[in-house]
Amino acid sequence: METTPAEASGPRPAAVGITGVVSLLRPVRAGNAFEETVERLLQAIKLGVVPHGGKLPPERELATRLGISRVTLREAIRALQEAGYLDVRRGRYGGAFVVYRPPSPRKGDLRRAVTRMGEDDLEDALTFRMAVECGAARVLATTELTGRQRETLDARLAGVNDAAPADYRRMDIAFHLAIAELTGSPLLAAACADARLRVTDLLNAIPVLRPNIEHAAAQHAAIAAAILDGDPEAAERAVAEHLEGTAALLRGFLA
Repeated sequence: METTPAEASGPRPAAVGITGVVSLLRPVRAGNAFEETVERLLQAIKLGVVPHGGKLPPERELATRLGISRVTLREAIRALQEAGYLDVRRGRYGGAFVVYRPPSPRKGDLRRAVTRMGEDDLEDALTFRMAVECGAARVLATTELTGRQRETLDARLAGVNDAAPADYRRMDIAFHLAIAELTGSPLLAAACADARLRVTDLLNAIPVLRPNIEHAAAQHAAIAAAILDGDPEAAERAVAEHLEGTAALLRGFLA
């Protein structure tokens, strides 16, 4: 799960080896460096940017990406280790390894998550996600894509299509974040990551349904095809249809 020095040297989205690195592991503000570092790392873990069993990038590289001292980074990693999200191992093959797994859905989890969030905030989160993800797809569809960018999008599509149910949501996130990152806009990529994070606990609270996976596969294919064909209207329309389906699924389980 480690990135290369070349990836750390500049925001070249097509070359990023881990979807979400550009979106989440970006410089934090100096005034709240520790708190924001914990937040960024926790976001990367919860969104599956570094999955269960995966290793965080090397300490020096991660500190550079986040724009913090290695002391601050170590404090943040220690806090997440104590909270049960990371396992820090020493030695030649050591590092900070993710031990977090999204909890299995239980009856009432979704309602409790919405209660914590608030009904109005749920609708706001769905609106925010619709705006930024439709915008990202439209922007990317108007971009002259390189061969590497096309390969990246195809690979993310294949990844979600081939995912086992237990890994489906992580690969789905990777596909959606890749669209934003491939635009080359770190701000847009960060907004899309934030939008997805706002609904991640809600989606984790409902089961992964085979019919929904099959329906989503057709929608993902339509999104990718529209982007690769350079059709911004079709890309935006396909993303909107897909996100409307996700919103309907959430509302259905809440009914």
